[in-house]
Amino acid sequence: MIPIRFFQQGIASGARPRVPGYGRAMIVSASYRTDIPALYGDWFMKRLKSGHALVASPYGGKPYRVSLTAGEVAGFVFWTRNIGPFRNHLADVGTVAPFMVQFTVTGYPRALEPGVIETETAIAQIRALANSFGPRAVVWRYDPIVETSLTAPGWHLENFRRLAAALNGYVDEVTISFAQIYAKTRRNMDRAARDHGFTWHDPEAGEKQALATALSEIAKSNGMRMTVCSQPEFTVEGTAPARCIDASRLSDIAGRTIKARIKGNRPGCLCNESRDIGAYDSCPQGCAYCYAVSSREKAKRFLAEHDPEAEALEARL
Repeated sequence: MIPIRFFQQGIASGARPRVPGYGRAMIVSASYRTDIPALYGDWFMKRLKSGHALVASPYGGKPYRVSLTAGEVAGFVFWTRNIGPFRNHLADVGTVAPFMVQFTVTGYPRALEPGVIETETAIAQIRALANSFGPRAVVWRYDPIVETSLTAPGWHLENFRRLAAALNGYVDEVTISFAQIYAKTRRNMDRAARDHGFTWHDPEAGEKQALATALSEIAKSNGMRMTVCSQPEFTVEGTAPARCIDASRLSDIAGRTIKARIKGNRPGCLCNESRDIGAYDSCPQGCAYCYAVSSREKAKRFLAEHDPEAEALEARL
């Protein structure tokens, strides 16, 4: 395991570095819009070496610049379903700022997740991360929870129990959420259901609360705290609201206090303020319920056009 002092490079004790336009060091999210570690790791490392990334605003307008230099980054939060292609870069990332990994493992059937790595491989990767960097460096995500004829409530209970047992002692937190059925989510789920012969529905709130309660008990029995992402109505007894961009966890990893105000990106979100450097419609792993991709074909084109030497993920910038 790498000692905590490894992460204490960058911001000197008591220093208050200033980032142009922001006034303080910022947490960088990489990325809740796409899987940078699995797909765009080479681009990220080139951007880290250059000291900045250019990001397209998802709301239109001019692209913005995000500093990636030591002292101007308070920490990195990586979101992934496959850390393997990026694993050997993490030690170098840690010399710039502390990092944590939000690692999604659901173990769903291929009809829902055609392009993700095998569940056993993902579990092994989480274990390796915890062994190298400590259990505070990785959070297991079992989200979103999708109810289909292939993944009924009873299936979720047994599946979650199996995964939690495999990760017992390696993570201290598991984050859940229930699928948000946006228009593109409904369209993609309907398409997957037609292609693979299953049915799906969005359960009533009471059913979700009952399932969350049962999952919480399983998590607790495996030494994990269960948190709920941006859905306070399902934060049942024994759970807590999630803070996926978590300055407190980064502080524990760094061995010093990292301060960041709470500034969520949607109602119910309690994340600390961050700057995301990803892009929508860029992950071709093909999860049918994904909110960040309108079509797998579009994401495949994005990846094919991607230039790892460019300032931004998007070829058009």
